[in-house]
Amino acid sequence: MGEEASCNTVTVMEAATNAKQPQLPQPKENGRDAAAAAEPVAEAAAAAAVPDPRLQGISDAIRVVPHFPKEGIMFNDITTLLLRPGVFKDAVDLFVERYSGMRIDAVAGIEARGFIFGPAIALAIGAKFIPLRKPRKLPGEVISEKYVLEYGTDCLQMHVGAIEATERVIIVDDLVATGGTLSAAIRLLERAGADVVECACLIGLPKFKNFYKLNGKPVYVLVESRESDK
Repeated sequence: MGEEASCNTVTVMEAATNAKQPQLPQPKENGRDAAAAAEPVAEAAAAAAVPDPRLQGISDAIRVVPHFPKEGIMFNDITTLLLRPGVFKDAVDLFVERYSGMRIDAVAGIEARGFIFGPAIALAIGAKFIPLRKPRKLPGEVISEKYVLEYGTDCLQMHVGAIEATERVIIVDDLVATGGTLSAAIRLLERAGADVVECACLIGLPKFKNFYKLNGKPVYVLVESRESDK
């Protein structure tokens, strides 16, 4: 068709030759089309490489208390973050931005600090909140899951009927260190038939920062734990 546009007559031989040879796309000047197509990909990669500035504010707002609750423990205290409403909101917003649109039916919060972030996230994404509590704290019929601690055992409980089979749920806690409590929460919810999508924590050891998995479920962490105040 390009030849017909530049010449009113085409010989039979030319037509036959043209029919046998597929028309190759014309090279674009200076590769501009290829560069233009690559620009959105490059921009997306660059945006992903730049950390969200809110994360630094969250990390800075967490106080490190040495040797609490026992010698050798560097306790990451979130109560100082809660005293700063703007930073507290940033933390909740980051979780909400992640889980909005993921069809989450329920947010399960682990006692006790999972109760601080879990309900706010649940309300914002239109999901129900399920408290996972220590023994003898829930008044109704419960389902229980034991787990091993460094010294002894503990247990998480949930009301029977709180979650329905196949409902999509995320598990929220403030910090993940060994992963024992989160693993117990995953087992508890899966025994009730839930589809555990992810675990979400404000703070995690460095190994948890890049989508570490517990019981095959990804762990999403906002900031790494710190060993000292800056």
